Amino acid sequence: MRYERVSIDPDDVACKIAQFVPAGARVLDVGCGTGSVSQAIAELSGGRVVGVEPDGTRVAAARARGLDVHEGYLSTEYVRNHGPFDCVIFADVLEHLPSPAAVVELAKAGLVSGGAVLASVPNVAHWFVRQDLLRGNFDYQESGIMDATHLRWFTRRTIVEFFERLGLPVTAVDFTVGAWHPGYQSQVPWKWIRWRHRESVVRRLVRLWPTLFGCQIIVRAVKP
Repeated sequence: MRYERVSIDPDDVACKIAQFVPAGARVLDVGCGTGSVSQAIAELSGGRVVGVEPDGTRVAAARARGLDVHEGYLSTEYVRNHGPFDCVIFADVLEHLPSPAAVVELAKAGLVSGGAVLASVPNVAHWFVRQDLLRGNFDYQESGIMDATHLRWFTRRTIVEFFERLGLPVTAVDFTVGAWHPGYQSQVPWKWIRWRHRESVVRRLVRLWPTLFGCQIIVRAVKP
């Protein structure tokens, strides 16, 4: 889930991550894409955001937004030359990596003491996924929770365990609403409900049972 158009709705990913970024913080957005999320987080939080992105076309787009973006992958050399940072962001990135722990270890080395890794990952325990599994289906899609490029899967429990095994205690967990999910637009009775009413219902469901209805899991994991 990388974004061209970023919502500043308080229940969406940019605002959820920005709430954990202190004003004036030095922030690294790993896998920043076109910089849309980076820009929104900088504007919402007052943090100073720089990015790392391997795709040259996306780097050019991010730079066109006025962002300072390094073309390449996060590396020991980059961390040594540009750190330390108060926050390192992985916004829907970890699920795409063959070895997310190794990359988070690099990020941890680039954090100040008390700094935080802020991550969002799709919630594979979302009720649409559970519903499909009950029917014997685990079908990949072009985007969303079942994006065909996802290599890793996380629930609330497993993402917390992932960070804590790396020596990064999790101090906050939140969920996005994701009323835009394709399932709400294609399945009965959701597709019959007007957008505003549907969004209101989904928000309430996420607040009632976030691990079932939350679309993305937002985590703050702190370096001791």
